[in-house]
Amino acid sequence: MTGTSGGGGLRLSDDERLHALNAIGEHYAAGRLDVDEFYERTGSIADARTLDGVQQSFRDLPGGVPLRADGGAIVKVPFTVSGTADAAMPASQQSTETELASLLRRGKWIESLDWLVLGLTLVAFLILNNVVDWDYAWVVWPSLIVTLGLPRMILGFSDSDEELYGELKESEDEARKKRLREAAERIKELEA
Repeated sequence: MTGTSGGGGLRLSDDERLHALNAIGEHYAAGRLDVDEFYERTGSIADARTLDGVQQSFRDLPGGVPLRADGGAIVKVPFTVSGTADAAMPASQQSTETELASLLRRGKWIESLDWLVLGLTLVAFLILNNVVDWDYAWVVWPSLIVTLGLPRMILGFSDSDEELYGELKESEDEARKKRLREAAERIKELEA
């Protein structure tokens, strides 16, 4: 997503520079850049006057430059920060990363299925109790224990997996919040 030939010398507006700063902030929040790289790249983007000046900061990031030259104008490209596996990572670390990613993926499925099962149980209870007027509608609540256990059994999600998932999710959330706060502070600092 780099600029077309000859368009790299186009001058940036403050809005285009801010778009690039937000994109680099998202990469930092996703954990692709350490704090030193983030500060270095945001400084370069803030100082950049042309499209060429911004391109170097995105050289090794997925999604490319969030700006491109198009017919003598600079166009903002929507950016995503979806990741890919790091080929330079040692095999043992890759297997650990793969295992943790699998645990997180299964945990998210379990979480979604829990809400779905809880919602369906509530709907079933309300229908049986209020529409059908069945005196034993309360039976759906004890069956919830079995219904919530089925996805865990099918996906091989043990109690220890659930505990580890909770810790990983909390850790990821805290790290992301911290990086987003730092990115927002740095962008505000550079805007001033």
